[in-house]
Amino acid sequence: MKLTIERSALLKSLAHVQSVVERRNTIPILSNVLMEAKDGKLSLTATDMDLTIVDQVDATVVDAGVTTAPAHTFYDIVRKLPDGSEVELTANSETAQMTLKAGRSTFTLQTLPREDFPAAGVVDLPQVFGVQVTELKNLIDRTRFAISTEETRYYLNGIYLHATEADGVPVLRAVATDGHRLARFEMPLPQGAEELPGVIVPRKTVNELRKLIDETNDPIEVSLSETKIMFRFDSTVLSSKLIDGTFPDYQRVIPSGNDKSLVLDCKTFSSAVDRVSTISTEKSRAVKITLEGSSLTLSATSAENGSAVEVLEVNYEGESLDIGFNSRYLLDIAQQIEGESAEFLMADAASPTIVRDSADASALYVLMPMRV
Repeated sequence: MKLTIERSALLKSLAHVQSVVERRNTIPILSNVLMEAKDGKLSLTATDMDLTIVDQVDATVVDAGVTTAPAHTFYDIVRKLPDGSEVELTANSETAQMTLKAGRSTFTLQTLPREDFPAAGVVDLPQVFGVQVTELKNLIDRTRFAISTEETRYYLNGIYLHATEADGVPVLRAVATDGHRLARFEMPLPQGAEELPGVIVPRKTVNELRKLIDETNDPIEVSLSETKIMFRFDSTVLSSKLIDGTFPDYQRVIPSGNDKSLVLDCKTFSSAVDRVSTISTEKSRAVKITLEGSSLTLSATSAENGSAVEVLEVNYEGESLDIGFNSRYLLDIAQQIEGESAEFLMADAASPTIVRDSADASALYVLMPMRV
């Protein structure tokens, strides 16, 4: 294999694929990126066996061929080359080496046989639909912060996607929860997604996808089956296994009888929570909210740090209430509110609280209170 390629194009493509590769691998070939040069294109593939990214980039191919090279080392070398460099890559299967030349620099990397790299099996993905990149970013951003990191309940380690109806209108709904908070976001159901089965997209896949779509404005083609999902855009294809598990009935967690309504300025509130929580302990991060009339009092106390109190003017309908929350969870939700105000619907100090964006009905958040 022999080719020349512009450094910035190679760097961009390598950046897309190398982040899938785990730093520590018991299987050596999974530390490598598969490189295939032919027909004026260099195709780069990286996988961790669950998630695979393929990226294509234009190159001047002198000799077509295939090899694999250490992903992180290769990426670091290209990253440190001067801007505007022309990179020449030559691979020799007999010596199991790849030579990289740019300007006066020459690097030689050890390669592994292409045959060792996991073959991409052809899978039938019957559900195919398109989604606008802004909608997909919204869907991910409004829900992923609530994905659980607790490995024992693996079925919560992703975003649950499914087709359903809201007020008689077909929607694509995304839900994530870690048992302490829940995030739900919905958008109009894309054409072709009517038969969408309920699927759980893993956290790593969600995070990699979010990084990749930052650089595109094109619609994303989504195709999936009950076990696999694929996202295709520009010159990139991301495919992933889905989580094999049953997502809990999240509707049961969303309360319907919360009669105490609190409307507040979101920026003012989150800044106050951030200040007051400086006092709370690292472990509990608890802040207490006391509601009385149009006054909201935020407070936090800890034996080591002392206490903090801040009073805000709010619109509150309901009897006096003391309720505690994890300040980190409150701030995570507040960051997703795009309008100026947020609405909290509460029942009592022990029941789940609903949070809504006053300017956007497509998102809903549920937060479990804490004892304070």
